Amino acid sequence: MHWFNWWWSHEVIHGGKGPLLLALIAFVATFLITRIVTRLIRAGVGPFGNINIDGVHLHHSTPGVVMVIGGGLTAVGAPTLSVWAYLAAFAVGSGSALVLDEFAMIFRLRDVYWSEEGQMSIGAATLAAACLCLAVVGLSPASVPGLSGTVVWIRYALMVYLAVNLISVAIAALKGKYPTAVVGVFVAPVAWIAAIRLARPGSLWARIRYDEPRRDQARRRLDRFDHRWGPLQRWWADLIGGRPTRPDHSLERN
Repeated sequence: MHWFNWWWSHEVIHGGKGPLLLALIAFVATFLITRIVTRLIRAGVGPFGNINIDGVHLHHSTPGVVMVIGGGLTAVGAPTLSVWAYLAAFAVGSGSALVLDEFAMIFRLRDVYWSEEGQMSIGAATLAAACLCLAVVGLSPASVPGLSGTVVWIRYALMVYLAVNLISVAIAALKGKYPTAVVGVFVAPVAWIAAIRLARPGSLWARIRYDEPRRDQARRRLDRFDHRWGPLQRWWADLIGGRPTRPDHSLERN
């Protein structure tokens, strides 16, 4: 456990990453608890139920937005590593999980929570958690005192490498390859390959940059890909987010 003690001392305590670590824990815990509760409500099990105010269903992204705004404003004015900074980190982490759990609904502007489209929220939340993990394990070479010059330069090189990787991840997401983008956060070559290969035909990248022959080529490639990997992707999304209640064929596949 020597490596853990070194990381805890240099990165968390002396690096001032306690609030960031708390935000990560709050994010993951809140997201998992929220998914468990919503699936229990869906199954009609337990004492949980939907909250309605004057006949209007209160989605959990609403308190999530309030928590993110309140936590962000508190963090701006809070002394470094004070109790308020930790409270702000908890609010931002939990609030972000509540918002991203309904990311697909916000993106589509309609209730798609239990549809195939709603599983986009799983990818968004996974990507956010991955970015928080990368920040917690050590991406700031300037904030950790007592490091040698060689270690600092190594960290700067890693930051450049990670910046290139995150750009590749962003391009992969714009190309509609959300699961690949998530995996690319951890396995960089996956994101690099996804960034240079054809986009999905319904993605923003394809709509802006591809002409019709190029889109036809992308559709053919998508059919081959989905035939091979589609069942595995659906299994993973169903495991985390629950099986969709109804397929949605009204929109173009992307």
